[in-house]
Amino acid sequence: MPAAALKQKPLPIPTQSTAKRPVQLDLPYVPVEKRPLPPGRPRDWYVMHNRRLKAMRLTIALLDLGVYMPNQARNEKIRSTAQLIGVHPPSDTTCHMVRALLRYSR
Repeated sequence: MPAAALKQKPLPIPTQSTAKRPVQLDLPYVPVEKRPLPPGRPRDWYVMHNRRLKAMRLTIALLDLGVYMPNQARNEKIRSTAQLIGVHPPSDTTCHMVRALLRYSR
């Protein structure tokens, strides 16, 4: 057996999650390259588009932290996760969207 196969993997940093296995959040989150949005749309379209992107980012971060159920994702938890990944605190509407995404992520 090669010596590289005998090397032990480092233990993950334990987190406060409800997962049955330890979860390690990959920090820092690296934002994807931004592209300009298409011009000529109504303002409401841009607002909703950005809200959906933020909700999706927050949902992915919560899933990484071991939050799988909508009832585990209270507004405070979602807002603390937003602070953790470096985005502005979400509105109540965005928090509601995050819970909806968690509901359908199963």
